[in-house]
Amino acid sequence: MSQESTVPGELGEPALQGAELAEPGAVTIVVPTFNESANIRELLHRITESVPTRLPCEVVFVDDSTDDTPEVISEAARDCPFPVTLLHREEPVGGLGGAVVEGMRRASSDWIVVMDGDLQHPPSLVPELVGTGERAHAGLVVASRYIKGGSREGLAGGYRIAVSRGATWLTKGLFPRRLRGISDPMSGFFAIRRSAVTAEALKPLGYKILLELAVRSRPRTVTEVPFVFQDRFAGESKSTAREGFRFLRHLLGLRTASPVARMLVFGLIGATGFLPNLVGLWALTKAGMHYVPAEILANQLGVAWNFYLIEHLLFRDRRMHRNWWDRAGRFALLANADLVLRIPLIALFVHKFGMGAVSATALALVMTFVLRFVGTEALVYLPRRKGSCTEPRRAV
Repeated sequence: MSQESTVPGELGEPALQGAELAEPGAVTIVVPTFNESANIRELLHRITESVPTRLPCEVVFVDDSTDDTPEVISEAARDCPFPVTLLHREEPVGGLGGAVVEGMRRASSDWIVVMDGDLQHPPSLVPELVGTGERAHAGLVVASRYIKGGSREGLAGGYRIAVSRGATWLTKGLFPRRLRGISDPMSGFFAIRRSAVTAEALKPLGYKILLELAVRSRPRTVTEVPFVFQDRFAGESKSTAREGFRFLRHLLGLRTASPVARMLVFGLIGATGFLPNLVGLWALTKAGMHYVPAEILANQLGVAWNFYLIEHLLFRDRRMHRNWWDRAGRFALLANADLVLRIPLIALFVHKFGMGAVSATALALVMTFVLRFVGTEALVYLPRRKGSCTEPRRAV
């Protein structure tokens, strides 16, 4: 559940809903916030100083805070000469990236500028981002720390600098075509034309929304402007190891968007399932169980392991179509059917076609793997047909 209000500024009128703004601005500044109450007043003050009156402006805060940030935004907005919309989300779906997408949906301007609420992204650059985009007829303008005139000096410590640089190299290596011309895909400061992005096509996870935009719906023309990454004005960084893991999951999800890539990762995950399978088989036979029932039971450990990994790494964005127990049951049925089908196939290849045992086993493995992958996509993770269920289930 979310709450939305608009404080129109110094005129003192009653709050309006975002959809009721009479005159859409030329730029909507979207600011995702999480416990940034100490930064809000200064941020709005600097935006007021930086954005010229000839550039109509509105600010949309999408807030996931657990402190008094929403109250501070509402109070500080009363002194602003431009509309300020506050959307407080009770459930922060998609993290910071999800907050940005919500803000984009509510934007009423031709240009959307995304920036953090901690003042590490200088508001003084907003007019230049929009102006550069207009002059270059670009759909996306990235504020980059890695071109001439830019700097990452606001990153605290060598560890954060190394992590940032390593993440940049990794993403550019994985998406060389999509990220061509973007020197800083980890930047959270950019301007994009509202017509260049479809919010419904985005599936954000965590805080790297620019990467999501560039890979899923990259505008044809992209340009950059340099910026100096500032020190935090107040508060503490929200960058944690947990956010790092979410970023890696997101990166994997983006990279496996194509069926061939998904099949490859599906196979790699399946290969890792041999480890719990063998450990379970060793433990059960060591306890005195016959190897046949032991193998059947141990195979379930591998199935559970594989199911957990594909749920969280491969099909994260498709889990809402069915309940988890429905998905788990279907996946287990397909995985065990693979085991049952493989033996008759091997026998058929050996006795009917005269193949050797090794080549017959290899061919059977390939065939059942392809069938299991197609079956998993079609029977476990594709949406149900319309009318076969009431509404999508929430992923667990």
